[in-house]
Amino acid sequence: MGSEMASPFLSENLSSILAAARPFLRSELASIDPSLPSFVDILHSVGADECWHKHSTFFSHLFDIYRILKLWRVPDSVARCGLFHSAYSNSYVNLAIFDPGTSRSHVRSLIGEEAERLVYLFCVVPRQQLIHDDLLFHYPDLDLKEHLALSENSVKEAKEKGFFDADQAWRKKVQGLLPAEGIKVKHIKTREEVLISRRLVAVFVLMTMADFSDQLFQWQDKLFENQDGKLEFKGSVPSALWPGEGKPGLWMSSISRMGALYSLIAREEEIYLEERKQKGVEFEEDRDEEIELVIPPVFDYCTKVLDAKEQILARDLYWKAVCSDGDDQDNKVERLLIEASEKNPFVGEPRLVLAQVYLNARRYEEAEKEAATGLRLILEWGSSWDKRMTWEGWISWGRQMLGKAKERDWPTHAWGLINLGLVK
Repeated sequence: MGSEMASPFLSENLSSILAAARPFLRSELASIDPSLPSFVDILHSVGADECWHKHSTFFSHLFDIYRILKLWRVPDSVARCGLFHSAYSNSYVNLAIFDPGTSRSHVRSLIGEEAERLVYLFCVVPRQQLIHDDLLFHYPDLDLKEHLALSENSVKEAKEKGFFDADQAWRKKVQGLLPAEGIKVKHIKTREEVLISRRLVAVFVLMTMADFSDQLFQWQDKLFENQDGKLEFKGSVPSALWPGEGKPGLWMSSISRMGALYSLIAREEEIYLEERKQKGVEFEEDRDEEIELVIPPVFDYCTKVLDAKEQILARDLYWKAVCSDGDDQDNKVERLLIEASEKNPFVGEPRLVLAQVYLNARRYEEAEKEAATGLRLILEWGSSWDKRMTWEGWISWGRQMLGKAKERDWPTHAWGLINLGLVK
C-alpha cells in the first residue's frame, strides 16, 4: 500500500523536472517503461494514428495522456490505463483500440492484469454522470475552498494527534457521496451494477483531468455553449466548425474543481487508513489500497480553485496580447500578460510570451524569471494550454528563451530570430 497524499514535486527544481520530461522529448520510450515500445507498436498496428480525436489523432491523444500521467508520477498501472483508456470504447467516444470481439484475457496478456482491470472499469462506467452529476456538481466553489482548508487541518490532527472526527462537514459530504466501501454504478452497455472503490473513483477523476487538459480548446466551448466557462455541457451546437480560431479553451476552472475534489477524496482516504491502522487493521479487500493516490503539481498541488470568470478574463487578456504585432513601446502587451498571469497563475504560456516581450526590451533578468516560471508550469502540466503549438514546441521555445536570457543575448534582426533553435 503506497503512502497517501504523495507530492514528489515539492522540493524539485526546474532542471530535475526537465530531466523527468526529457525521455518524452527525445522519444526514449524504453527508458520510460521497457514495455512502452511494444505498446506503441500495438497502437500503430490498429490504426490509432489514422483516427481523428478532437485536437489531433487518436494515437496522439492516448500517448499524451500517458505522458501527462507519467509526469504526474502515478503508478504504472494507472499510466498504462491512460495509454489504453479506450481499449473497449467508453462513455465519451465510440473509438476502441481493439476489435469488440477481443477477449479481456488477450488484453491482459498485452498490458498486464492490473492495468487491464483499470482499463475495463474505466471503459464501462458512466464517467460523465459519475464525475460531474454525482460528484462535482454537488460542490459549489465556496464549498470546495472551505473543505480544502478544513481537510488539511483534519489530516494534520489525525496524523499528529490521533484525533478523528467523522462528523466534520467536509468528511460527511465526501462519505455521503463516496462511502468507504465504494459505490455502485450502471455498466454503460449491460446496465448491470458495477462496484467501484472510492480510491478508483479518485483515480478516474485524476485521469479525467489529464484527459480533458489534453484535448479541450475553444472549439468544444462553442460545441457545448460554454460561454460561462463552467464546462457543464448544457448546450449543443453540432454545427460548430472545427477547429475554430484555436483559442485556449475555458476548461481550467472545471479541472481545478476536479483537482480539489480529488484532494478531498485522497485526504478522506488518508484519514480512513490512519484511523483503521490505529485500530490494528492493516488492509481491507476490494478497496484498491495498493493504488497510490499521487497529488499532481497543477493548481498548487490541487489546493486551488480557479474562478470561471477569472479564467475567461485571463484567456481574453492573453489572446489580445498574442494577437498584437509585438511592438510594446507603451508597455500595453506587458500589462495584458501580467494581468492574465495574475488572474490565472496556473498556466505557463502567458509567462513565456511575456518572457519574449522582456527579451525584446533587453530586460534579461525579468525575462529569465518569466521563462523559468512558464517553462516549469508547462512541464508540470504535461500538455499545452494554448494548443496552437504542441507541448514539445512550447518546451523548446521556453528553453530557448531561458538560455538566451541567461546569456544576456537576444536577436536584433528577423534573420537572427529565425535562426534560433539550438537548446543547450
